Amino acid sequence: MRRMVRETRLTPDALIYPVFVQPGRGVRMPIASMPGCFRWSVDCLKDEISEVVALGVPAIMLFGIPERKDERGSGADDPDGIVQQAMRAVKQWFPELLVIGDVCLCEYTSHGHCGVLRGDDVDNDATLERLASTAVSQAQAGADVIAPSDMMDGRVRAIRWALDAAGHSEVPIMSYAAKYASAFYGPFREAAESTPRFGDRRSYQMDTANVREAMREMALDADEGADILMVKPALAYLDVLRSARARFDLPLAAYNVSGEYAMVKAASAMGWLDERRTVLEIATSICRAGADMILTYHAKDLAAWLKADVPASERT
Repeated sequence: MRRMVRETRLTPDALIYPVFVQPGRGVRMPIASMPGCFRWSVDCLKDEISEVVALGVPAIMLFGIPERKDERGSGADDPDGIVQQAMRAVKQWFPELLVIGDVCLCEYTSHGHCGVLRGDDVDNDATLERLASTAVSQAQAGADVIAPSDMMDGRVRAIRWALDAAGHSEVPIMSYAAKYASAFYGPFREAAESTPRFGDRRSYQMDTANVREAMREMALDADEGADILMVKPALAYLDVLRSARARFDLPLAAYNVSGEYAMVKAASAMGWLDERRTVLEIATSICRAGADMILTYHAKDLAAWLKADVPASERT
């Protein structure tokens, strides 16, 4: 009866699994602040992605840590960059898996900011060219979806024009449309080695106090050609997600970020929370607030738990 009257239904089809790749061979490096997550070299990636596919998770998002960083983030659009290598490999192994490319410069710049600098400030317009070039490079490497996470003004339009001009008009854009300057990104910055060397990102990421501004940012991205809109982080911004669901008809994504993941892992390790029940409740709340898809480091566990919760007679 509870299953029949359930208003919100979470399935593995809603999940996107973030994956970190780095140069080298034989690399399976644990991320200390994100227990259960690793940085992979491309040659070790196949078994990990095999597990993702076997669990029924339909999509991954790739983040890369380059061998060298410089002021302009040259590794981001390198045709032989680490993310591009991983994309080509994954699409060869698992052509049915949806591969999403995160487009930002923070992992690739020596200063750790999301764009090209002019003095100590990020130059918005100069950054757009670099983002557009990165998007095209990823599409050429096999990315099915491009996901700009930089929060530069006008980046969706610049990327859409660049993709279309390069013959990739069929590649959709999942925009990090409402990305907040959050404290919950700490473990990710360790994993991606993307902590800014000076200052912070509040000049281009959103004020955590603002909701109406988020609606304006999302409307602008939709007008510029975004196909999917994202709210990041997820758990502390369910009200933003709910407001977006009421206003926009586009598919909505929410990023259950590294800090949210790490808190659950730490509390469950201490015996203070039941990890399975907590993660299922959090993911359900994100869907209930309006998300059609969830980026989460819990994706593999969630898919396994959801499958186990379905009676054998209902499994396909």
